[in-house]
Amino acid sequence: MASALSITAAVNPPRAVFVDFPLGHTSGKANDKPLQRHLMIDTLSALDSIQQPGEIRHLPYQWSEDDSWKDRVMRPESKRKSASTNHQDDRLARTDEPQYQSQADRRAAEQVLASGGCRSCVFLEAG
Repeated sequence: MASALSITAAVNPPRAVFVDFPLGHTSGKANDKPLQRHLMIDTLSALDSIQQPGEIRHLPYQWSEDDSWKDRVMRPESKRKSASTNHQDDRLARTDEPQYQSQADRRAAEQVLASGGCRSCVFLEAG
């Protein structure tokens, strides 16, 4: 499942489904179990039926009635509030430094990396 179409296409997975939802919400809105269930059923069905390698099947779900949510999540440079959501883009600028939720998380990650890393952290290098 993907919600970043250009990135998914660039990675060229064997098969994928795309849903035009904000990043981090690919499986639906929080606490919307009926939507989440439909997304999972349609995703599994699509992944089972895709025959062409590299195909990305677009699922027909919409995050909201219009695309105003994209003003906040897709155009961070604007820093303007979306009229419909009254949200302001508050994401931090990207850096090369890893970001941690707490110093305890940082120390735990550094210990794992110092001991040779972990199988699920293959993209990290001890430095």
